[in-house]
Amino acid sequence: MAEPSWQELLRLRLSERNAKQNAFASIIEQYRRLAQQTKLLKERNASLLKAVGSVRANPSSSTVHVPGTATSEDNPVRAAYMASLESQISSLRDELATVYKTQGQNAQRLLAMNETLREKEEASRIESENLRKAREEVAHLRRKVDQHAELMAEKDRTAQVLHDEINTLQLELGQIEERNQILTKDNAKLLQRWLDDKQAQANKMNEANDFYEDMRSRHLAVLNWRDGGDGKPASGNGTSVSGNGLKEGEGVGETLTDGTRLQGETGSDQTPNG
Repeated sequence: MAEPSWQELLRLRLSERNAKQNAFASIIEQYRRLAQQTKLLKERNASLLKAVGSVRANPSSSTVHVPGTATSEDNPVRAAYMASLESQISSLRDELATVYKTQGQNAQRLLAMNETLREKEEASRIESENLRKAREEVAHLRRKVDQHAELMAEKDRTAQVLHDEINTLQLELGQIEERNQILTKDNAKLLQRWLDDKQAQANKMNEANDFYEDMRSRHLAVLNWRDGGDGKPASGNGTSVSGNGLKEGEGVGETLTDGTRLQGETGSDQTPNG
């Protein structure tokens, strides 16, 4: 526990001193009243002693009241006693006036304190109402904070799920791109192989057509030679028939649009390649 500061220590010491002094306040007040009464009694005794001294100095005066002989004012003891009583009455009147004045002041203070108390109670009621509203607002804000926390937690979970899905999709996309690259390379290889195969087929077809033309020219040469040896014309109607009965021009390969010559279909004459 931290040591109290010097202001707190001084306040504690003053509170202890006030408690000790207030413990004897009632006794001090009683002694004060007793001192006042003692003073009054001493003053009255002094006046009485002064009256007795004046009586001793003048023995002719009697302390006994005889009706019709003298008035009460001629008796010094009685006059002193009356003066003492009047002083007491005056003192009591002053005290009564002081009491009334104090009572009036206390009444004013009581009214002021009642008014202050009413204002304080009103202020306390307003503060209580404000405190209640503040507590309700705090409770409402706490509920909103809890709802926002739950919403943020849900959004975090959703974001984590989306992040995982994105990572998965990125992996799948990478695999698909890799497969596409592999397929593109395979397609390029297959296309090149197909083109090479078609080129080889075209070359073979050209070689077959060349061989067919060569064989046809030789066949025609043989026919011309045979016809020339027999004395017959080489052709009757502008066409020559082979030994197999084919007309000249049949079985000739067709020429494609790219210049490739294809073997035409014949009945029995086929190229050496079939």
